[in-house]
Amino acid sequence: MQLNGILSTFPKEIKLLITAFVVVLSIGFYTGLLFVGETSSANPNGIEEQYLGNEDDDDATVMKFKKNEQQMLTLVHGHILSMSIIFFLLGLILSTAKLSKRLKMFLIVEPFISVVLTFGGLYFLWKDIIWMKYIVMISGTLMTLTFSVSVLIILYQLARSKSVLQT
Repeated sequence: MQLNGILSTFPKEIKLLITAFVVVLSIGFYTGLLFVGETSSANPNGIEEQYLGNEDDDDATVMKFKKNEQQMLTLVHGHILSMSIIFFLLGLILSTAKLSKRLKMFLIVEPFISVVLTFGGLYFLWKDIIWMKYIVMISGTLMTLTFSVSVLIILYQLARSKSVLQT
C-alpha cells in the first residue's frame, strides 16, 4: 500500500480532525516542556537536583528532596506509556505525508528511542548513575526537535494541499 503523500488527498473533515489533534497535542507537549523548565532549569545539574534533591546545598532557594522509588516508577511508567502513544499517533499521521523515506523513518523511529533514553535515563540517574543526566538532556532535546519537525511537516502539508471533494 502506498502511503507516501496521501495526507494531501484526505477529505476536508479528516484534515480538520488531524489539524485539531496535532495543534492540541502540541499545546500539551509544549506545556510539559514549560513544566520541565520550571522544575529543573532545563540543564543537566537542574535535572540531577530535581530527582536526587538538593538537601546538602545550604544556599538553595527551594528545598528539593530525592524522589522515592514509587514516585520514580510512576513518573517513568506514565511518561513511557503516554509518550509512546503520542509518538505512535504522530507517526501514523506522518507516514501519510510526502517525505523522503529516510527522513520519514528517522522522524517515526527516533522519538521512541528518545523516550526510552530520556525516561529510562531519569531512572538510572535516580539510581546514582550521575552521567545519565547528559543522556537525558540530549535525548530530551532530540525528542523535542523530532516532535517539532514532524508537527511542522504535517501542518504545512495539510495547509497547502487540496482535499478530495466528496459529494
